[in-house]
Amino acid sequence: MLDIQNITKTYGSYRALSGITLQANGGEVFGLLGPNGAGKTTLLRILATLLRPSSGSASLDGHDITRDPEAVRRSVGVVNGGMGLPARLTGREVLRSFATLYGMTRAQADARIAELDNRLELGRTLDVRAGEYSTGMKQKVVIARAVIHDPPVLILDEAASGLDIFARRTLLDFVHATRAPGRLTVYSTHVMSEVEEVCDRVAIMHEGKLLNVSSIPEVLDRTGAASLERAFFALVRPEAPHAR
Repeated sequence: MLDIQNITKTYGSYRALSGITLQANGGEVFGLLGPNGAGKTTLLRILATLLRPSSGSASLDGHDITRDPEAVRRSVGVVNGGMGLPARLTGREVLRSFATLYGMTRAQADARIAELDNRLELGRTLDVRAGEYSTGMKQKVVIARAVIHDPPVLILDEAASGLDIFARRTLLDFVHATRAPGRLTVYSTHVMSEVEEVCDRVAIMHEGKLLNVSSIPEVLDRTGAASLERAFFALVRPEAPHAR
């Protein structure tokens, strides 16, 4: 459901991405792991058609990101840690308005909102204005907004950033539940424990380069490391003591 071939992104002399090639399949939660500045967000913005690659190609759910961006946008939901909401609207009003953009009727929208309420524990956020939300309340509605049209591909970019323990648990449980045939969730983070919990395979990135794509047991076996954190350092800084 995701096919990336030799994607490069440059800004003048700065190379943000260097020839990224990887594939991910339906039924997976696929992780992108790397520190800030690794190129994860740049790659995800390209996949979401918010940026154009300098070279290379990619497709999501069979749609080419440069030749058919509208089809890509219909097939994908995107969440990052910095998305906002209109302060004067309630959560229900936000979700209904976005459902309308996707051609859903009021009845379809309300049925989908009820489903997401159950899965994300939206509760009072639905009928409180967004200007009164905590960070966790806001992020739950942002996630619900991204999936109101039930897209086959979901991109989560540092979606747990700033969440308290309860909201984080709701998010991770939701990610677990997205794993189904014909669906793909791309989960980008720098938090090792989140990758270990929810991801089937992980791509490790550093300084715009792809260092490894495999399951977690496979990368531990490749590096001889006892944990994902040590495996990460073994790939990024093999000379460091904590890489062993």
